[in-house]
Amino acid sequence: MARVLILGAGFGGIAAAVALRAELPESDEVLLVDRRDDFAMGLRKTWAILGISPIAYGTRSLASLAGRGISVMQGTVERIDPANRAATVDGATLEADALVVALGAETSMEAVPGLAEHGHNAWDRWHLDSVHAAVDAFRNGRVVVGIFGMPYPCPPAPYELALLLSDRFDARSIDAQLTVFAPMPIVLPILGAATCAALDARLEERGIPFLGSHVATAVTDRAVQFGREDELPFDLLLAVPPHRCPAVLVEAGLSPAGGWVQVDRTTLETSHPGVSAIGDATGITLANGMPLPKAGLFAEKEGETVAARIAARLRGEEPTVTFDGHGACFLEMGGGEASTISGDFFADPPATELSAPTREQRAAKERFEMDRLARWFGG
Repeated sequence: MARVLILGAGFGGIAAAVALRAELPESDEVLLVDRRDDFAMGLRKTWAILGISPIAYGTRSLASLAGRGISVMQGTVERIDPANRAATVDGATLEADALVVALGAETSMEAVPGLAEHGHNAWDRWHLDSVHAAVDAFRNGRVVVGIFGMPYPCPPAPYELALLLSDRFDARSIDAQLTVFAPMPIVLPILGAATCAALDARLEERGIPFLGSHVATAVTDRAVQFGREDELPFDLLLAVPPHRCPAVLVEAGLSPAGGWVQVDRTTLETSHPGVSAIGDATGITLANGMPLPKAGLFAEKEGETVAARIAARLRGEEPTVTFDGHGACFLEMGGGEASTISGDFFADPPATELSAPTREQRAAKERFEMDRLARWFGG
């Protein structure tokens, strides 16, 4: 009997577990470990902040995966031993024939002085209730959506948040001045300046300035500081905090300090035999030097690729399935419409596009969520 150990039950980890269970014999164990007892759709964070739809509607119990033949263990991954394909979870050592690392990226509010005290973490599921309360209580003034570090999960989402905030304030006749800032020079560098023009125009149409090349150095109770003399005042600050690779991966030697887990971009394999890494914890460099965006669909496809390769090896076969770098994600543009960012990200240069916004694509975003939940959890 073989065991595959998957650390992390996000998009990539669950996709890998479900795909492995479909390919492996019942005698082989698929063991999924996560510190949480449920999975929540990340695309719901903006909806939850704005009161459009609660996070609970996109949440499913991990225990329900047992009905699909997947073993689930709730606990904290304390140590990883990649040389022996093992991990310590709440004091217990788990060994495996194959190890999949899918622990995601962690937010680090403390990385910017004053951010934790004066800003709201809009990227962590566990802060959504307080962020929603702050938005709900807001009556007038300056609202800043700030990107405090690169890279971060779901690159289009800060602009989606700003546009949907504009919808909310207009519907409630709230006098608000919205601004978005970021350390990069254009809204979505992976698209290039020409393709970004459509999003730029949408923000401008809604009266939302974008301040590019703004690297925050500190936050006070009234302003984001970008150096000694440059600052951006706010009454409400919604932050995309700096993100980092989980410390346990750095301690295991899988990631350099301040970096991300390096993998072969087509196989997702690390330098350790039998150890793969997928999703937001990884750093895959594209032909233009930019990182592959940290997005759910990429993690899902990476998880399915790794599952197919592990299953082949356990059958004594040479793996042939690879990750091709194709992907897409939705960007709500306000007014009940959404666009789609899609393309071949492994092309040289990456071949990406931003579709014109439509109501049909907004509906497709909801179908995407329901399809994944049904595919993984049933019902």
